[in-house]
Amino acid sequence: MYPRSGAPMGRPSYSHGIHPPSYMTRLYDYNRPVVSSVRGPGWERLPKYEWKPTIPVAPPPPPPPPPHTPPVTIGRKRHNEEFSPHVGKRQRLQSSSLLGSPPRHRPDQVEAGSSRSSFNGFGFAHPSPHPPQHLRVPVIPEGPKNLHLYAKDKLSGQMVEMFEACQQQTSDLIRKEMCRTRLQEDIQRIFTVARLYLTGSSMNELGCRSSDADVCLVLREKKRPEPIHVLSVLHRLFKSLPYVDRTQLIRAKVPILRFREKGGDLEFDLNVNNTVGIRNTFLLRSYAHADLRVRPLILVVKKWARYRHINDASKGTLSSYTLVLMVLHYLQTLKEPVLPSLQRDYPECFSPSMDIDMVPEGPKHIPPYISRNQSSLGELLLGFLKYYTTDFRWDKQVISVREAKALPKNISPEWRNTYICVEEPFERNNVARAVHEQVKFDVIKAQFAESWLILQRKKDLNAILPVRTIINKESSWR
Repeated sequence: MYPRSGAPMGRPSYSHGIHPPSYMTRLYDYNRPVVSSVRGPGWERLPKYEWKPTIPVAPPPPPPPPPHTPPVTIGRKRHNEEFSPHVGKRQRLQSSSLLGSPPRHRPDQVEAGSSRSSFNGFGFAHPSPHPPQHLRVPVIPEGPKNLHLYAKDKLSGQMVEMFEACQQQTSDLIRKEMCRTRLQEDIQRIFTVARLYLTGSSMNELGCRSSDADVCLVLREKKRPEPIHVLSVLHRLFKSLPYVDRTQLIRAKVPILRFREKGGDLEFDLNVNNTVGIRNTFLLRSYAHADLRVRPLILVVKKWARYRHINDASKGTLSSYTLVLMVLHYLQTLKEPVLPSLQRDYPECFSPSMDIDMVPEGPKHIPPYISRNQSSLGELLLGFLKYYTTDFRWDKQVISVREAKALPKNISPEWRNTYICVEEPFERNNVARAVHEQVKFDVIKAQFAESWLILQRKKDLNAILPVRTIINKESSWR
């Protein structure tokens, strides 16, 4: 691994660390100054949530040469330079360098900023699938699709196809942002210091087109508000909103208010002051962009687990967050790791005590990580299934992305008498606590073992999940 030194020769990486260039999706302007609230002592007015694309402006063209004046050359003459196709090529490259290097494998990207004014006038119930004309981002010339370098076999090619068809699109993100903006404005009629953050797979870029939207309502007061009380107030409010439907208060360990966009299938889960969700959103986003193979592998694993009925924490199986951590842990523990431990190697960038408004800034200071592991996507998927079938000791080990290794269960009483132990990277509790029945645990292990044996024999993704059906369902998502 190369956590602090210069990256070895290999595939190109971002010039500003493992995060994508500046025109990639960025929804939060956290660093606006905090001003006083009219609510008096003990209340702080949080900065406005801004979402506006920064459209790079190309430099003005050079002035034309004076009429009838031949160009002056110094030294070796270059004939017809003004009209040389190579000069045109140089100019295009120079212009594109002002915009930053193109994204690795997300051609459909938008930079974020203010939606308070940008989306006014657009109906929520039937939003346009495309951004308004003034929000469109110029097309950035793309380099070769490096992801296909890891997809030279049939299985890997199927994984790339599924990823490219199912990954969240800009239009999906804009739709969620429109909802978030309108909700925040209505919530602030009751809680004037409220700030609503879009978190989870919508922001960490590990989601698909049909992914739900997780939102965190942050209320900063001297006396910490009771989440159930706040959610109960919002429950009554949301029933009166014309664009919200099917509101349900769920009294879990982290209580949430679940609701849907009226007239659509987009579902939201809203929590109160669960700010660890903002921290792990940007941690997972950092891992998602550390290697090209991370996002496709995670998307396929989540689709596989959902199809195999082991991806539903409410039914005693694995949450999507747990599955993501399991994939990251596997990629960290290979003989030639695909991923490092970002928290271990750069603790100052992911400090749990970092002010929440500074959380997105930390990862910007991390240099690129380039793995020596050149395994294909198919090889990594097979290795993932094998690792949790034959290598990982469920009865003795704890999955830790924070430490990039398996920890012994006997280090803490919390890990004893539990079937699956997956450490939350910041709070260090067990995110797999939903698996509390032997029968569900046995089903999970059986699905890993069965899928590994089938896939090892057939090397065809269709053997363990219906690829075309899933792609068609995601492609029809609006």
